[in-house]
Amino acid sequence: MLANLMEYQIFHNSVKDYLAFFVGFLLGVLVVRLFKKIFLSQFHKWAGKTGNRFFDFLITTCEQKLLPLIYFSVFYLSIQGLRITPFLLKIINGLGLTLFVVYGVRFCLALINYGIEFYIVNKEADSTKKQVLKAISTVIKFLAWVLALIILLDNLGVKISALVTGLGIGGIAVALAAQVVLGDLFSYFTIYFDRPFETGDLILIGDFRGTVELIGLKTTRLRSITGEQLICSNTDLTSSRLRNYKRMTNRRNSFQVGVNYQTNYHQLKEIPGLIAEIIKAIPDTDFNRAHFTTFGEYSLIFEVVYYVTTSNYSRYMDIQQEINLKIIEEFEKRGIKFTYPTQTLYLNTENQ
Repeated sequence: MLANLMEYQIFHNSVKDYLAFFVGFLLGVLVVRLFKKIFLSQFHKWAGKTGNRFFDFLITTCEQKLLPLIYFSVFYLSIQGLRITPFLLKIINGLGLTLFVVYGVRFCLALINYGIEFYIVNKEADSTKKQVLKAISTVIKFLAWVLALIILLDNLGVKISALVTGLGIGGIAVALAAQVVLGDLFSYFTIYFDRPFETGDLILIGDFRGTVELIGLKTTRLRSITGEQLICSNTDLTSSRLRNYKRMTNRRNSFQVGVNYQTNYHQLKEIPGLIAEIIKAIPDTDFNRAHFTTFGEYSLIFEVVYYVTTSNYSRYMDIQQEINLKIIEEFEKRGIKFTYPTQTLYLNTENQ
Protein backbone atom coordinates (compact mmCIF):
# COMPACT_ATOMS: atom_id res chain seq x y z
CA MET A 1 0.00 0.00 0.00
CA LEU A 2 2.72 2.49 1.00
CA ALA A 3 4.84 1.42 -1.95
CA ASN A 4 1.94 2.00 -4.31
CA LEU A 5 1.32 5.42 -2.77
CA MET A 6 4.95 6.41 -3.21
CA GLU A 7 4.79 5.45 -6.87
CA TYR A 8 1.56 7.37 -7.49
CA GLN A 9 2.06 9.80 -10.40
CA ILE A 10 1.16 13.47 -10.23
CA PHE A 11 2.09 15.64 -13.24
CA HIS A 12 4.54 12.99 -14.50
CA ASN A 13 6.31 12.73 -11.13
CA SER A 14 5.81 10.18 -8.36
CA VAL A 15 5.07 11.05 -4.76
CA LYS A 16 8.57 9.79 -3.94
CA ASP A 17 10.06 12.33 -6.35
CA TYR A 18 8.14 15.14 -4.70
CA LEU A 19 9.22 13.99 -1.23
CA ALA A 20 12.85 13.91 -2.40
CA PHE A 21 12.41 17.43 -3.74
CA PHE A 22 10.95 18.74 -0.46
CA VAL A 23 13.55 16.98 1.68
CA GLY A 24 16.39 18.22 -0.49
CA PHE A 25 15.02 21.77 -0.50
CA LEU A 26 14.47 21.83 3.27
CA LEU A 27 17.95 20.44 3.94
CA GLY A 28 19.46 23.08 1.64
CA VAL A 29 17.53 25.87 3.38
CA LEU A 30 18.60 24.47 6.77
CA VAL A 31 22.26 24.47 5.72
CA VAL A 32 22.00 28.06 4.46
CA ARG A 33 20.32 29.24 7.66
CA LEU A 34 22.93 27.49 9.83
CA PHE A 35 25.66 29.14 7.76
CA LYS A 36 23.95 32.50 8.23
CA LYS A 37 23.49 32.01 11.97
CA ILE A 38 26.92 30.60 12.78
CA PHE A 39 29.40 31.96 10.27
CA LEU A 40 27.86 35.31 9.30
CA SER A 41 27.18 36.20 12.93
CA GLN A 42 30.81 35.40 13.75
CA PHE A 43 31.96 37.51 10.85
CA HIS A 44 29.78 40.38 12.15
CA LYS A 45 31.35 40.10 15.61
CA TRP A 46 34.86 39.96 14.14
CA ALA A 47 34.20 43.04 11.99
CA GLY A 48 32.82 44.87 15.03
CA LYS A 49 35.92 44.05 17.09
CA THR A 50 38.35 45.14 14.37
CA GLY A 51 36.36 48.33 13.72
CA ASN A 52 36.60 47.72 9.96
CA ARG A 53 33.48 49.31 8.51
CA PHE A 54 34.09 47.91 5.04
CA PHE A 55 34.01 44.26 6.17
CA ASP A 56 30.88 44.90 8.22
CA PHE A 57 29.25 46.57 5.20
CA LEU A 58 30.37 43.72 2.90
CA ILE A 59 28.94 41.04 5.20
CA THR A 60 25.63 42.91 5.55
CA THR A 61 25.40 43.48 1.79
CA CYS A 62 26.11 39.83 1.03
CA GLU A 63 23.44 38.83 3.52
CA GLN A 64 20.86 41.14 1.95
CA LYS A 65 21.78 40.85 -1.73
CA LEU A 66 23.27 37.37 -2.19
CA LEU A 67 21.34 35.14 0.24
CA PRO A 68 18.15 35.29 -1.91
CA LEU A 69 20.20 34.00 -4.83
CA ILE A 70 21.55 31.16 -2.70
CA TYR A 71 18.01 30.19 -1.65
CA PHE A 72 16.93 30.15 -5.28
CA SER A 73 19.99 28.07 -6.18
CA VAL A 74 18.95 25.53 -3.53
CA PHE A 75 15.46 25.44 -5.04
CA TYR A 76 16.84 25.08 -8.57
CA LEU A 77 19.11 22.19 -7.60
CA SER A 78 16.26 20.50 -5.72
CA ILE A 79 13.95 20.39 -8.77
CA GLN A 80 16.55 18.67 -10.93
CA GLY A 81 15.12 15.30 -9.87
CA LEU A 82 11.65 16.26 -11.14
CA ARG A 83 10.34 15.93 -14.67
CA ILE A 84 9.18 19.43 -15.56
CA THR A 85 7.45 20.56 -18.72
CA PRO A 86 9.52 22.74 -21.06
CA PHE A 87 7.16 25.67 -20.57
CA LEU A 88 7.44 25.56 -16.76
CA LEU A 89 11.21 25.05 -17.00
CA LYS A 90 11.47 28.13 -19.22
CA ILE A 91 9.55 30.17 -16.64
CA ILE A 92 11.81 28.96 -13.82
CA ASN A 93 14.95 29.71 -15.85
CA GLY A 94 13.64 33.17 -16.68
CA LEU A 95 12.83 33.82 -13.04
CA GLY A 96 16.31 32.68 -12.00
CA LEU A 97 17.99 34.85 -14.61
CA THR A 98 15.93 37.84 -13.52
CA LEU A 99 16.84 37.32 -9.88
CA PHE A 100 20.53 36.93 -10.66
CA VAL A 101 20.59 40.11 -12.79
CA VAL A 102 18.57 42.21 -10.33
CA TYR A 103 20.43 41.16 -7.19
CA GLY A 104 23.78 41.25 -9.00
CA VAL A 105 23.19 44.85 -10.07
CA ARG A 106 21.99 45.80 -6.59
CA PHE A 107 25.13 44.26 -5.06
CA CYS A 108 27.44 46.17 -7.45
CA LEU A 109 25.57 49.45 -6.91
CA ALA A 110 25.77 48.99 -3.15
CA LEU A 111 29.57 48.73 -3.44
CA ILE A 112 29.67 51.88 -5.61
CA ASN A 113 27.49 53.82 -3.15
CA TYR A 114 29.70 52.75 -0.28
CA GLY A 115 32.78 53.93 -2.15
CA ILE A 116 31.21 57.34 -2.83
CA GLU A 117 30.04 57.76 0.77
CA PHE A 118 33.47 56.68 2.04
CA TYR A 119 35.10 59.32 -0.17
CA ILE A 120 32.70 62.05 1.02
CA VAL A 121 33.31 61.25 4.70
CA ASN A 122 37.08 60.86 4.53
CA LYS A 123 37.84 63.66 2.04
CA GLU A 124 35.45 66.10 3.76
CA ALA A 125 33.92 67.03 0.43
CA ASP A 126 32.03 70.31 0.28
CA SER A 127 28.36 70.62 -0.70
CA THR A 128 29.14 71.10 -4.40
CA LYS A 129 31.28 67.99 -4.55
CA LYS A 130 28.63 66.01 -2.66
CA GLN A 131 26.02 67.03 -5.23
CA VAL A 132 28.34 66.05 -8.08
CA LEU A 133 29.10 62.67 -6.52
CA LYS A 134 25.40 62.01 -6.01
CA ALA A 135 24.74 63.00 -9.62
CA ILE A 136 27.48 60.61 -10.78
CA SER A 137 25.94 57.88 -8.62
CA THR A 138 22.53 58.49 -10.18
CA VAL A 139 23.95 58.31 -13.72
CA ILE A 140 25.80 55.08 -12.89
CA LYS A 141 22.61 53.55 -11.46
CA PHE A 142 20.62 54.50 -14.55
CA LEU A 143 23.22 53.10 -16.95
CA ALA A 144 23.61 49.93 -14.88
CA TRP A 145 19.86 49.21 -14.87
CA VAL A 146 19.56 49.97 -18.60
CA LEU A 147 22.43 47.60 -19.36
CA ALA A 148 20.97 44.96 -17.05
CA LEU A 149 17.57 45.26 -18.76
CA ILE A 150 19.14 44.86 -22.20
CA ILE A 151 21.11 41.78 -21.08
CA LEU A 152 18.03 40.30 -19.43
CA LEU A 153 15.78 40.81 -22.44
CA ASP A 154 18.41 39.44 -24.79
CA ASN A 155 18.82 36.26 -22.71
CA LEU A 156 15.04 35.85 -22.47
CA GLY A 157 14.87 35.70 -26.25
CA VAL A 158 13.51 39.20 -26.89
CA LYS A 159 14.88 40.81 -30.07
CA ILE A 160 16.46 44.03 -28.88
CA SER A 161 18.45 44.99 -31.96
CA ALA A 162 15.85 47.56 -33.04
CA LEU A 163 15.72 48.98 -29.51
CA VAL A 164 19.49 49.28 -29.29
CA THR A 165 19.65 50.88 -32.74
CA GLY A 166 16.98 53.40 -31.78
CA LEU A 167 18.75 54.27 -28.55
CA GLY A 168 22.03 54.71 -30.45
CA ILE A 169 20.50 57.06 -33.02
CA GLY A 170 18.73 59.03 -30.31
CA GLY A 171 21.93 59.30 -28.30
CA ILE A 172 23.85 60.62 -31.33
CA ALA A 173 21.16 63.21 -32.02
CA VAL A 174 21.18 64.42 -28.42
CA ALA A 175 24.98 64.53 -28.37
CA LEU A 176 25.12 66.65 -31.53
CA ALA A 177 22.45 69.03 -30.27
CA ALA A 178 24.15 69.53 -26.90
CA GLN A 179 27.75 69.25 -28.06
CA VAL A 180 28.97 72.41 -26.31
CA VAL A 181 27.14 71.67 -23.07
CA LEU A 182 28.36 68.08 -22.99
CA GLY A 183 31.90 69.27 -23.76
CA ASP A 184 31.83 71.60 -20.75
CA LEU A 185 30.28 68.86 -18.62
CA PHE A 186 33.00 66.34 -19.48
CA SER A 187 35.61 69.06 -18.92
CA TYR A 188 34.13 69.58 -15.46
CA PHE A 189 34.66 65.90 -14.67
CA THR A 190 38.22 66.24 -16.00
CA ILE A 191 38.81 69.17 -13.64
CA TYR A 192 37.16 67.31 -10.77
CA PHE A 193 39.18 64.11 -11.08
CA ASP A 194 42.47 65.55 -12.38
CA ARG A 195 42.36 68.59 -10.03
CA PRO A 196 44.60 71.08 -11.89
CA PHE A 197 43.12 73.67 -9.50
CA GLU A 198 40.59 73.90 -6.69
CA THR A 199 38.38 76.55 -5.16
CA GLY A 200 40.57 79.21 -3.55
CA ASP A 201 43.59 78.67 -5.83
CA LEU A 202 45.27 81.65 -7.49
CA ILE A 203 45.70 80.82 -11.18
CA LEU A 204 46.89 82.57 -14.32
CA ILE A 205 45.10 81.84 -17.61
CA GLY A 206 46.23 83.89 -20.57
CA ASP A 207 46.64 87.47 -19.33
CA PHE A 208 44.11 87.09 -16.53
CA ARG A 209 45.10 86.24 -12.97
CA GLY A 210 42.52 85.56 -10.30
CA THR A 211 41.29 83.35 -7.49
CA VAL A 212 38.93 80.45 -8.26
CA GLU A 213 35.56 81.19 -6.63
CA LEU A 214 33.34 78.45 -8.05
CA ILE A 215 33.79 75.40 -10.27
CA GLY A 216 30.41 74.75 -11.90
CA LEU A 217 29.15 72.05 -14.24
CA LYS A 218 29.51 74.34 -17.27
CA THR A 219 31.61 77.34 -16.21
CA THR A 220 34.25 78.31 -13.66
CA ARG A 221 34.27 81.74 -11.99
CA LEU A 222 37.47 83.62 -11.18
CA ARG A 223 37.87 86.78 -9.10
CA SER A 224 40.77 89.00 -10.10
CA ILE A 225 42.95 90.94 -7.68
CA THR A 226 41.36 94.16 -8.94
CA GLY A 227 37.86 92.85 -8.20
CA GLU A 228 36.26 91.94 -11.52
CA GLN A 229 34.87 88.48 -12.15
CA LEU A 230 35.80 86.35 -15.15
CA ILE A 231 33.53 83.50 -16.22
CA CYS A 232 35.35 80.82 -18.24
CA SER A 233 33.88 77.72 -19.84
CA ASN A 234 35.34 74.52 -18.48
CA THR A 235 36.38 73.49 -21.99
CA ASP A 236 38.52 76.64 -22.33
CA LEU A 237 40.21 75.92 -19.00
CA THR A 238 41.07 72.30 -19.78
CA SER A 239 42.38 73.20 -23.24
CA SER A 240 44.48 76.17 -22.06
CA ARG A 241 47.85 76.33 -20.40
CA LEU A 242 47.44 77.78 -16.93
CA ARG A 243 49.62 78.47 -13.90
CA ASN A 244 48.55 77.57 -10.39
CA TYR A 245 50.41 79.83 -7.95
CA LYS A 246 48.99 78.11 -4.88
CA ARG A 247 50.71 74.87 -5.84
CA MET A 248 54.10 76.59 -5.67
CA THR A 249 56.03 75.09 -2.76
CA ASN A 250 58.97 77.45 -3.33
CA ARG A 251 58.60 80.87 -4.94
CA ARG A 252 61.87 82.25 -6.33
CA ASN A 253 62.46 85.98 -6.06
CA SER A 254 65.42 88.00 -7.26
CA PHE A 255 66.10 91.71 -7.08
CA GLN A 256 68.95 94.19 -7.49
CA VAL A 257 70.27 96.82 -5.11
CA GLY A 258 72.30 99.76 -6.39
CA VAL A 259 74.57 101.85 -4.17
CA ASN A 260 76.47 104.96 -5.22
CA TYR A 261 80.09 105.05 -6.33
CA GLN A 262 81.14 106.90 -3.16
CA THR A 263 80.58 103.72 -1.10
CA ASN A 264 83.96 102.55 0.25
CA TYR A 265 85.51 99.11 -0.12
CA HIS A 266 84.71 97.86 3.39
CA GLN A 267 81.04 98.84 3.05
CA LEU A 268 80.78 97.10 -0.32
CA LYS A 269 82.31 93.94 1.12
CA GLU A 270 79.84 94.00 4.02
CA ILE A 271 76.66 94.32 1.92
CA PRO A 272 76.27 90.62 0.73
CA GLY A 273 76.62 89.27 4.28
CA LEU A 274 74.30 91.94 5.64
CA ILE A 275 71.55 91.09 3.15
CA ALA A 276 72.02 87.37 3.85
CA GLU A 277 71.50 87.95 7.59
CA ILE A 278 68.36 90.02 6.93
CA ILE A 279 66.74 87.32 4.76
CA LYS A 280 67.74 84.38 6.97
CA ALA A 281 66.18 86.06 10.01
CA ILE A 282 62.74 86.14 8.36
CA PRO A 283 60.56 82.98 8.64
CA ASP A 284 59.40 81.15 5.48
CA THR A 285 62.49 82.19 3.51
CA ASP A 286 65.44 80.30 2.09
CA PHE A 287 68.41 82.50 1.23
CA ASN A 288 70.27 81.56 -1.97
CA ARG A 289 72.92 84.18 -2.80
CA ALA A 290 73.91 87.86 -2.80
CA HIS A 291 76.77 89.15 -4.98
CA PHE A 292 78.30 92.36 -6.27
CA THR A 293 77.60 91.74 -9.95
CA THR A 294 78.45 94.74 -12.08
CA PHE A 295 79.38 98.38 -12.41
CA GLY A 296 76.29 100.19 -13.55
CA GLU A 297 76.03 103.52 -15.30
CA TYR A 298 75.03 105.29 -12.09
CA SER A 299 75.55 102.64 -9.38
CA LEU A 300 77.38 99.60 -8.09
CA ILE A 301 74.85 96.78 -8.51
CA PHE A 302 74.27 93.81 -6.15
CA GLU A 303 72.02 90.91 -7.16
CA VAL A 304 70.09 88.98 -4.49
CA VAL A 305 68.23 85.66 -4.89
CA TYR A 306 66.07 83.95 -2.26
CA TYR A 307 63.06 81.61 -2.04
CA VAL A 308 59.78 81.99 -0.21
CA THR A 309 58.70 78.60 1.16
CA THR A 310 54.96 79.26 1.30
CA SER A 311 52.30 79.34 -1.41
CA ASN A 312 50.37 82.14 0.29
CA TYR A 313 50.60 85.20 -1.95
CA SER A 314 49.90 87.70 0.83
CA ARG A 315 52.66 86.18 2.93
CA TYR A 316 54.98 86.39 -0.08
CA MET A 317 54.30 90.13 -0.42
CA ASP A 318 54.74 90.67 3.33
CA ILE A 319 58.16 88.99 3.22
CA GLN A 320 59.24 91.06 0.25
CA GLN A 321 58.19 94.25 2.02
CA GLU A 322 59.92 93.24 5.26
CA ILE A 323 63.18 92.56 3.43
CA ASN A 324 63.09 95.88 1.60
CA LEU A 325 62.38 97.89 4.75
CA LYS A 326 65.06 96.06 6.70
CA ILE A 327 67.66 96.73 3.99
CA ILE A 328 66.81 100.45 4.07
CA GLU A 329 67.10 100.47 7.87
CA GLU A 330 70.48 98.71 7.95
CA PHE A 331 71.91 100.82 5.12
CA GLU A 332 70.93 104.00 6.98
CA LYS A 333 72.70 102.77 10.11
CA ARG A 334 75.93 102.20 8.17
CA GLY A 335 75.74 105.31 6.01
CA ILE A 336 75.34 103.32 2.79
CA LYS A 337 73.44 105.37 0.25
CA PHE A 338 71.27 104.13 -2.58
CA THR A 339 71.92 105.55 -5.99
CA TYR A 340 69.71 107.32 -8.45
CA PRO A 341 70.44 108.77 -11.87
CA THR A 342 72.68 111.81 -11.41
CA GLN A 343 74.72 114.02 -13.69
CA THR A 344 77.78 115.99 -12.66
CA LEU A 345 78.48 119.20 -14.56
CA TYR A 346 82.02 120.65 -14.49
CA LEU A 347 82.34 124.35 -15.40
CA ASN A 348 85.54 125.87 -16.71
CA THR A 349 85.76 129.41 -15.29
CA GLU A 350 89.39 130.19 -16.18
CA ASN A 351 88.51 132.34 -19.22
CA GLN A 352 85.86 134.31 -17.36
